[in-house]
Amino acid sequence: MSGPSDYQPSHPALKWIERRLPIMNFVYGSFVAYPTPRNLNYWWTFGAILSFMLVAQIVTGVILAMHYTPNADLAFRSVELIVRDVNYGWLLRNMHAAGASMFFFAVYVHMFRGLYYGSYKEPREVLWILGVIIYLLMMATGFMGYVLPWGQMSFWGATVITNLFSAIPYVGDSIVTLLWGGYSVGNPTLNRFFSLHYLLPFLIAGVVGLHVWALHVAGQGNPAGVDVKSEKDTVPFTPHATIKDAFGISVFLILFAWFIFYMPNYLGDADNYIPANPGVTPAHIVPEWYYLPFYAILRSIPNKLAGVIAMFSAIIVLVFLPWLDTAKTRSCKYRPLAKQFFWLFVITCILLGYLGAQPPEGIYVIAARILTVCYFAYFLIVMPLLSRIETPRPLPNSIADDVLAKTGSKAAPMVSTVIALMVAGGLLVGGAQSARAAEETTPPSQSWSFAGPFGKYDRGALQRGLKVYKEVCSNCHSLSYIAFRNLGDPGGPGYSEAQTKALASEYKIKDGPNDQGEMFERPGRPADYFPSPFPNEQAARAANGGAAPPDLSLIAKARSYERGFPWFIFDFFTQFQEQGPNYIVGILTGFEDKPPAGVTIPDGSYYNQYFPGHAIKMPKPLSDGQVTYDDGSPATVQQYAHDVATFLMWAAEPHMEERKKLGMQVFIFLIIFAGLMYFTKKKVWADAH
Repeated sequence: MSGPSDYQPSHPALKWIERRLPIMNFVYGSFVAYPTPRNLNYWWTFGAILSFMLVAQIVTGVILAMHYTPNADLAFRSVELIVRDVNYGWLLRNMHAAGASMFFFAVYVHMFRGLYYGSYKEPREVLWILGVIIYLLMMATGFMGYVLPWGQMSFWGATVITNLFSAIPYVGDSIVTLLWGGYSVGNPTLNRFFSLHYLLPFLIAGVVGLHVWALHVAGQGNPAGVDVKSEKDTVPFTPHATIKDAFGISVFLILFAWFIFYMPNYLGDADNYIPANPGVTPAHIVPEWYYLPFYAILRSIPNKLAGVIAMFSAIIVLVFLPWLDTAKTRSCKYRPLAKQFFWLFVITCILLGYLGAQPPEGIYVIAARILTVCYFAYFLIVMPLLSRIETPRPLPNSIADDVLAKTGSKAAPMVSTVIALMVAGGLLVGGAQSARAAEETTPPSQSWSFAGPFGKYDRGALQRGLKVYKEVCSNCHSLSYIAFRNLGDPGGPGYSEAQTKALASEYKIKDGPNDQGEMFERPGRPADYFPSPFPNEQAARAANGGAAPPDLSLIAKARSYERGFPWFIFDFFTQFQEQGPNYIVGILTGFEDKPPAGVTIPDGSYYNQYFPGHAIKMPKPLSDGQVTYDDGSPATVQQYAHDVATFLMWAAEPHMEERKKLGMQVFIFLIIFAGLMYFTKKKVWADAH
């Protein structure tokens, strides 16, 4: 597993340990003196990036597990309390949630690199198979982790995916019952998934160890696909590969930090900020983006069992690549036809991902069937056929010759490939967004003080919004995740401790039991949460025509709309994520006394141009002059809506200002660090190139 090593420690204690357990010699030979091909490009840094991401996911996951409650009644609330009350809990949650997407992004790049450069060919068959096993374990771990927040998409995703096993003849129903721990997705399911989600990453780490071992036994591949023939072909792993990997990781972390600090919900689903409700099915049940190509394959086949077999076969076929592609030339760099078909395959996977996010109807299903055939044809027909008929270009005599043959112009295709992958990723995410879009009127965008990388909450707007909530919204809607003490937290409305106590005392809180075993009411305290206007959901429904008013703590993140192509790409760079507040303003200002001609509204409903379906049970809540502002701000519906939307955005994201401030500091550090790593890498590699 290690390279040549004659390392001998100088300290007597280390010598004593080394004679009994030569761990330092092992580490030195494996990660310092290990010979690395000189011609490795930046695509090889994704192996180190994946190692870093695995450690990050395990560390953040273990800490989150200390605060998480795997109970169907408490899981959703426990996740929110982690974000709100645990020190830097928002950072841990964002790192873990966005880290899952970044982990899969890196693993897909790593896998496509292996496909392009023939990393599955002799003598690296076991190395490749172990990689496929890691991928399967990652998919299982990611799916189970997605269920844990116990939001709407979590619950229904678990229901749909686990139901697939019922297609297996004879034992399918028993497998589903075992997964569920009963006859429907519920608390036993959540406990099973939590246990497995906690354990599987350590199993992944073990298989990664075998993967690295197999890599060191077989030796690293390289872009030329030729074997190491002399010392001129290699450089020591440290400092050459370690510095190059450090630079690659630092650049990757800049992208990762963009999601953590500025776009934490860009890759998520607004429905998952709604607590799981078995009685309400989301309009579109769509998995996370990294499952979409296989989801498209599943839905493209009308027979349930055949679809499940095709979906799993799309992954299992990767195991047999070493025997499907028997060409002697490893790298597509020297195989013109294989190179063209490879890029067609990449496009096929991206399009399958797009189709997996669309409704399973019409042209989308037909296109998915065609692309499913193309997917399997690439492995089962194209690869074996090209192995026999293609004439490759001449290979360099050695890795050293390949390095000497390179020119500065060779870097251009790699840059263009990165740009192409970023655009393709944007299309994939955009496809996932458009699947959730309904043909509704989009609320107009508002101007928000908290928008952008330097955005902050308007303290006056927060206090006015709280006043609107107290006098109007609180008659029907709860705010159960906000405690009175939060009103005095940094980044919030800015109330003093005395003001917070005074505001809390205005409310009556039900407490008890007392010494006589009876419940009683007392004045509110800063530690109390805003009380609900109704004792239970049934009472709320009865008082509101059968529709329970939603809790407003997360409404600014639980409601959204899709802006479509190409805006979702621009949104990534402009950091636009104010759909929720725009939606709230749209709903509050979108009531019309009479519906348009030809539109029928059910009895007991009201027409709202921005509400999905336009029929809303809530009557128009605001009117001009309804709330009097102490600061002289206009007493108009538009002002009320803007202020209460600002307040509800703070209720959903109370740590937003801290997040953006820390994000700017992290960005400055990472950019400087990446620059230092780049120039260090240039100096270290000067002689090697």
